[in-house]
Amino acid sequence: MKIGILNADTVELPGAPEFGQYPEMFAKIFWAIDPTIQFEKYEVQFDQYPKEINDCDAYLITGSKASAYDEESWINKLKEFIQTLHQNKTKLIGICFGHQIIAEALGGSVKNSSKGWHVGVDSISLFKQEFNFNYKESVFNLIFSHQDEVIKLPENAKLIAGSAICPNGMFVIEDHILCTQGHIELDKDFAKLIYDFRKNQIGDAKYASACKTLIDETDELAVVKILLEFLKK
Repeated sequence: MKIGILNADTVELPGAPEFGQYPEMFAKIFWAIDPTIQFEKYEVQFDQYPKEINDCDAYLITGSKASAYDEESWINKLKEFIQTLHQNKTKLIGICFGHQIIAEALGGSVKNSSKGWHVGVDSISLFKQEFNFNYKESVFNLIFSHQDEVIKLPENAKLIAGSAICPNGMFVIEDHILCTQGHIELDKDFAKLIYDFRKNQIGDAKYASACKTLIDETDELAVVKILLEFLKK
């Protein structure tokens, strides 16, 4: 399987080079489950796209410091590409910003959350009647780092997981799109760098609480298995 990573950001945090850029982070976590997967990187933030949609078997949109509702040319172009992928029923995964921009591109809505930043390791509950994957637990623990949120799902989207602070936490569209707000690719030390960098935006109390949660167990490998199950269907 070949996955095209549609990279929507450049990591420029102090101390971050040892962790690599987002495409390298995603490759590392996927290879932990299936080392045979191939990856191709496309810098969509700089208008780089595959020549043909079928150059890859599936695509994944990364996180970003940008907002899905920003009126920037590269964001609008990415939305058009998402619509094309959807029309062609090409497999597509969205993580954090990817989750949000897929929702926006396909008729949903994203706004800055009135609840403020959602940071730290947090639980997201699975709606078992809709969650048709090989996973026996009722929650995921994932790293979160976002202030924007999906407030309206696209037409035909099926909500499969959520929480009080992140109601639209994970959704699928038919059998070719799966999106999650929580991160699978972030190392906890890297998440701490992000929180340190954004401490003034996050606020002292929420920052301190988020940092304390970084000792908690996380389920990113279980989620990767689900993503691969979805992609290989």
